[in-house]
Amino acid sequence: MAMERKDPFGSYNFAVELDGITRMGFKECSGLESSTNSSKYREGTDPTLGHREIPSLLSFSTITLKRGITDDRALWDWREGVSKGAPVRRTLSIILRDDTGAEKIRWNVRNAWPSKWSGPSFDATTDELGIETLELTHEGIEVQKW
Repeated sequence: MAMERKDPFGSYNFAVELDGITRMGFKECSGLESSTNSSKYREGTDPTLGHREIPSLLSFSTITLKRGITDDRALWDWREGVSKGAPVRRTLSIILRDDTGAEKIRWNVRNAWPSKWSGPSFDATTDELGIETLELTHEGIEVQKW
């Protein structure tokens, strides 16, 4: 019996939702990553000279969003709240779609808040778009659909 071939999804067809609303498009989303540190452990009665590696703290990378800058200042306002001591934590969903636009995988990011905002670089000798970048710190990633 032949196995069904499954082609991987393209990384270009994605959406980002903030609090369940797809309000703006992003050209790039990166940092969807988790890792677990390890700790070395050795019991005093262990006759071997080696040690054991045991799982330690779980950590998550900063998520970076990039988009062409417009007159919509929502990302700036969200970041400004943090700089004024009033951070607003939001649920963020990153959705991977297939070529037909159907949702295939959804990662939910808990309690995200903007830890860094970067404005565009300016160069009068090019025709590139101005890009704003937002870095989000968060408290975990969950898979809602895969």
